[in-house]
Amino acid sequence: MHVKDRFIKYVMIDTTSDPDSGTFPSTPSQICFADMLANEMREMGLTDVFRDENGYVYGTIPSTIENFNGSILGFIAHMDTANDAPGANIQPRVIESYNGKDIVLNEKLHLIMRPDDFEALHSLEGKTLIVTDGNTLLGGDDKAGLAEIMTAAEYLIAHPEIPHGPIRVAFTPDEEIGCGADRFDVERFGADFAYTMDGGAAGELEFENFNAASATVTFTGTSIHPGSSRGKMVNAAILSMEFQQMLPAFMRPECTDGYEGFIHLIGMDGCVEHACLKYIIRDHDMKLFQEKKALIQRAAEYMNAKYGEGTVSAELKDSYFNMKEKIEPHRHLIDTVLKVFSRLGITPHIQPIRGGTDGARLSFMGLPCPNLGTGDYNCHGRFEFTCVESMEQCVQVIVELAKEYSGRK
Repeated sequence: MHVKDRFIKYVMIDTTSDPDSGTFPSTPSQICFADMLANEMREMGLTDVFRDENGYVYGTIPSTIENFNGSILGFIAHMDTANDAPGANIQPRVIESYNGKDIVLNEKLHLIMRPDDFEALHSLEGKTLIVTDGNTLLGGDDKAGLAEIMTAAEYLIAHPEIPHGPIRVAFTPDEEIGCGADRFDVERFGADFAYTMDGGAAGELEFENFNAASATVTFTGTSIHPGSSRGKMVNAAILSMEFQQMLPAFMRPECTDGYEGFIHLIGMDGCVEHACLKYIIRDHDMKLFQEKKALIQRAAEYMNAKYGEGTVSAELKDSYFNMKEKIEPHRHLIDTVLKVFSRLGITPHIQPIRGGTDGARLSFMGLPCPNLGTGDYNCHGRFEFTCVESMEQCVQVIVELAKEYSGRK
């Protein structure tokens, strides 16, 4: 099956994850999709195919080298899609030979994707694009990665003359809500190292990501009838606004890029008696990361000193760390990709991830795991689109990496 057709088949299946669910995976549709993928893998000829009770799917592209004793390579993608935009009833539309002009996604909603707003379109004139109908996201993050791994697997199995060792494949649930590596079985996966295929243009290579934490700051007030509250009322909602104003404006994500970290207010609610602010904290540099967390704590301590102990409580939780320190001892993972890109005429684009992938956490679990782009753009929204030619290139990258690692000890 061509990667385009497989991709369209996959995105029409709703696998939106739910951060408020108490189950794992967070939505039953992911289990259904995992079963479908597992059956497809078996029919294709992968071995050791297994879907576990947590919704993870594992399998092996059989070795074509007798008595292979080299390093085991793996590829990983995630099955869920983000909940930032609707993920059900996706109606992908294929644009053949894109003319470089505005794309009307939805005339009724006056939703137009303009090259002046989305610069990547300038370089894709003449290519085949897959876009949304403006009512949903597309789901290329990460069904482009799924389709590419499966298409490459199908090609390798159909061409046993290509020398390669056993190649492990894994598909994970709930990556979009930060749980994709929570129950990943590194031992069962059985690879020495792997690549995630997850978002971004073909040619993207990422082995640095944010250190990440979350912060929940709660405020306790005192509710008194406003008619007789002078000197008595403590308004928790107003305290929360005071707290936010203590954090530097230049640390907000809309003021940062590149290697600059941020403190991002992602949620708030409150009344007189109780208020809550939720933040995510990000920085590539561990020292600056720790300083940002300490800033939250100091702001809470200051307000407790001002208004009384117990007025403000700050709970911080680390989420994942920069995988660079785990990738650098395995520099071959970077050099081999660059070699393959050169062979295929793909311009490499190495950049830090201003976010995280399963690979970040997996690298700290003993599985060094950089990320490769998939030809998907504008993830998580109605303007998401993929480039078919880029997805085809990504399939070639997987095949060439399989060849490159056929003899590595």
